[in-house]
Amino acid sequence: MTSRTRPLAALAAASAAALLLTSCASIGRPEGSAGAGYQAGDGSFATWSAEERGAPVDLTGQSYEGTQIDLAEWRGDVVVMNFWYAACPPCRKEAPDLVDLAEEYPEIHMLGVNPRDDAGTAQAFERTFSIPYPSLWDQDASGVAAMQGLVPLQAMPTTVILDREGKVASRILGQADPTILRGLVDDVLAEADA
Repeated sequence: MTSRTRPLAALAAASAAALLLTSCASIGRPEGSAGAGYQAGDGSFATWSAEERGAPVDLTGQSYEGTQIDLAEWRGDVVVMNFWYAACPPCRKEAPDLVDLAEEYPEIHMLGVNPRDDAGTAQAFERTFSIPYPSLWDQDASGVAAMQGLVPLQAMPTTVILDREGKVASRILGQADPTILRGLVDDVLAEADA
């Protein structure tokens, strides 16, 4: 696994603050990748080479608008999944950046996954931030379960990038830096051209 993180001092400060706030998350890994540990939702990210990626993520469910969503139908395209909930401050901060990403990259699919909010709360958030992509109403935690063993979801938000085969290529714990997120998306998009 190749990990890139912020400078050591910033990481240490963020980790200490996260420990004080008890928002640590276990790092999962695709099948066959080495190493595991614990990481706060501090914006750090990890990537996996094509050989290290586990099985494709299988997830079906319904959006807040009632549309059926099946990730298998998006195979062949890059998918950005963002796990969020309305009262989460970093989710609110990153929402405009995710809207920009969706507008700048029409060739990718974006999907929010919300395991906490009722329809009214989630749809108010989506209206407030003009979210142009659907969010899965994850009442039964099937979206969270689909990530079990792949990425930690105790940190909110968490952003996961799936490759064209539906496998986890990278993830960001906590609020996504828009430059890093675009770089990760560009890397996965470029894989088909290699």
